[in-house]
Amino acid sequence: MDTLQNALPALGLLLIMVVMAIVLKRMRHHLPRVSGQEGPPLRVLSSVSLGPQHRMVTVQVGEGHDAVCLLVGVAPGAMHTLHSLPTPAAGLQAPAASAPPGFAARLAQLTKVRHDPS
Repeated sequence: MDTLQNALPALGLLLIMVVMAIVLKRMRHHLPRVSGQEGPPLRVLSSVSLGPQHRMVTVQVGEGHDAVCLLVGVAPGAMHTLHSLPTPAAGLQAPAASAPPGFAARLAQLTKVRHDPS
């Protein structure tokens, strides 16, 4: 009888938690949905760690001719725009053909030379 009296508060608390979970789950379906991102598209171009909690991030805001690159300083609880940069034109970037071959291509070339008997 004593164990039943000791277990009743625990069972009551369990029942309350289950009822709360069910009610919250049903309420979630009635709340308005938050859509994805609204506003101009954002793209992180690069990120540099300055310390354990501080970063400098380059972000492209917008697309096409309206695009702007922002240099943003990020710290716990704060973000500050450090500089606004023009978006680089596509013609100013180096063509991919002139880039040096990657590690995988160089490794494949070296292994082919070793295994090729001619």
